Amino acid sequence: MKLTQKIALSLLILSLPMMAQAQKPIKYAVAISANAEWRALMKIWPNEKWQGGTPYGQYFLKKMTGPSGKSYEVLFFHEGWGKVDAAGATQYLISRWQPRYLFNLGTCGGFEGKIKKFEVVLAQKTVIYDIVEKMGDSKEAIDYYSKDLNIKWLGNKYPTQVIPTTLVSADKDLFPQEIKKLAATYSAIAGDWETGAIAHVAAKNKVKTIILRGVTDVVNTKGGEAYGNFALFEKNTKKVMKILFDMLPKWLEHIEKLE
Repeated sequence: MKLTQKIALSLLILSLPMMAQAQKPIKYAVAISANAEWRALMKIWPNEKWQGGTPYGQYFLKKMTGPSGKSYEVLFFHEGWGKVDAAGATQYLISRWQPRYLFNLGTCGGFEGKIKKFEVVLAQKTVIYDIVEKMGDSKEAIDYYSKDLNIKWLGNKYPTQVIPTTLVSADKDLFPQEIKKLAATYSAIAGDWETGAIAHVAAKNKVKTIILRGVTDVVNTKGGEAYGNFALFEKNTKKVMKILFDMLPKWLEHIEKLE
């Protein structure tokens, strides 16, 4: 065997694992972030065919039926919590399954007086606010990672009741002493850990993204109702995820009508 043939064969063998992992592009994908959100999903849908083998979490494919009776195949993928896993897993999801539409369904903390518990926000803009620079301009960096999701393509009438707003995210829970500043600076009414990273990576890949987050607890300038009470957060997370999963088929059908 000639040297060039040996090299070609070696390269082919090395590429087999990547080729085996290649997937048929999927139209709809749903990224789930926090472990508590994924645990809630597993309790709501306990009989799915979970699959592993990713650098991040499990995934499965599910047929969902819209209000008209039409069926849609949807990929659900557990990305993990925090900005690091959110960014890496979102890129992995997009590279592997090439979704046309990416949903992120999950939880958030609401600003007391601005939004109520169990209401759902539709992110029209995301802001990563926990960037602090001493040698440069923090605002410039925050602006770079802020993303306008350009949800105008969804139309003016949404298929479910949601509140379009700015979501702020950071690798920390909402600090009571920061609530007023976040509301005044970014016109935000809720915050989370991952949406800023997900929106940033999706925008880099030019993937249309729909972020729906339900409020599990509210925070004011004195504290948060779930702080120090993880059991309450888990209980409310299951309720929020059930609300979002009930909404999803309506959003799928809404998008189909817009195409």
